[in-house]
Amino acid sequence: MTIRGGAGPRDERTQARPAEPGTYDEYRPRRDPWEPPRRRRPSGNGGAGGVIRFLVFTLILAGIVLLGTITVLRPLVGGAVLDWAYKNPGSFDIALVAGLIREDLGPLLTDPASDDPSDVEFAVLEGDTIGSLSRRLVEAGLIKDARAFLFLATQRELLPELQAGNFALRRNMTPDEVITGLIENRIVITVVPVTFRESLRIEQMTALLQIQSDPVTIDPQAFYDLATNPPAELLAEYPWLAQVGRPDGATLEGYLGAATYQITKSTTAEDLIRMMLDRFAQSVGPERMQVPESRGMTFHQIVTLASIVEREAVLDDERPLIAGVFQNRLSAGGSTSLLGADPTVFYGLDTAALRDTPFEDWRDFFFWDPPGVNLQDVTLPEDLAGYNSYQVRGLPPGPICTPSLASIEAALAPATAEGYLFFLAVPDGGGAHVFAKTQAEHDENRRTYGYL
Repeated sequence: MTIRGGAGPRDERTQARPAEPGTYDEYRPRRDPWEPPRRRRPSGNGGAGGVIRFLVFTLILAGIVLLGTITVLRPLVGGAVLDWAYKNPGSFDIALVAGLIREDLGPLLTDPASDDPSDVEFAVLEGDTIGSLSRRLVEAGLIKDARAFLFLATQRELLPELQAGNFALRRNMTPDEVITGLIENRIVITVVPVTFRESLRIEQMTALLQIQSDPVTIDPQAFYDLATNPPAELLAEYPWLAQVGRPDGATLEGYLGAATYQITKSTTAEDLIRMMLDRFAQSVGPERMQVPESRGMTFHQIVTLASIVEREAVLDDERPLIAGVFQNRLSAGGSTSLLGADPTVFYGLDTAALRDTPFEDWRDFFFWDPPGVNLQDVTLPEDLAGYNSYQVRGLPPGPICTPSLASIEAALAPATAEGYLFFLAVPDGGGAHVFAKTQAEHDENRRTYGYL
């Protein structure tokens, strides 16, 4: 029933008006004296009460009709309201909407994501919204349903209290407990810089981790195992390791980028390995890894040559010259085709010695120590014999350390034009070398600088 409203009073000319007194007296019928007197309708409030009773009846009837309609159409109406509400979280404050949501979500509002009580470190990022948080919490396995978190977090007004940072949560928290954790369980993270410089071999990096103190908790053994025997799953994430010509089964020697890494208590050995591989790839870039065919070498061989240059060179402007000496030797015949690089022999000797050294004692091992004998006479184990570049022609089996970008560039473009085949460190020369084209010139340099 529609109640008309807004209309003004009717024109008085269209309404009946009371007649002048006496106008109709002559027509008034006389009452039979035997007729019982008529009861007059009460005046005053009687008319209003009838209207009120009518309106109450109408409203009750409308309520009954509406209740019946909602009962029949409830699933359809409820679904439409829920779809609208989840897209408009501001509607969660409406009691009817909130009731429909609680009925729809049911146990999702109270059940934990799992029974796992393990701790999880969850990061709230700058610019995070309740919506973005809910999606990432589901991905992290901390809540079951994003809508449940969105509803509860909106009702608890989480957003004004939210701060960027890391928070300690558990996988068996209820959604409400997760919200509390995102307010109260902020973690203060201590970051420790750990520097791996160029020219270090994997075992030196491992020894460096052994001497790190709290809060660095990276397992040195796990780091060494991953670096020397990387699993297929890890290698699959870095396809460039196969594309550069790195042999199957090889270690990651030469490819663990030198840098200062920010380590926290939660950083794992695998995290660090990934950071170092990422650093190498970013520093070198894909273009350098595409070695021109005319160069006649794979990028893995370039890294191997660069690692030798890294251990020999001190001054950056001499790196191309030293790389040129080794490249000229690789192209030469006779005795000068041997690289004769001291660091390759030191690498083989250290590797053999570390096999007989308890792992926990690597932190005290003295690396790259000359043996005090003629390197041409050194005998290495059979599987390491290729590292004696005084006895075996060509490059050693693989890199001997992590080279710098300057050494990689020198190996990619060695200065061969002068035809140098020898170089000699100048005593007290600040890392400088003298270069020679012949054995006679080299011997003269040795006499000049006191080597003979």
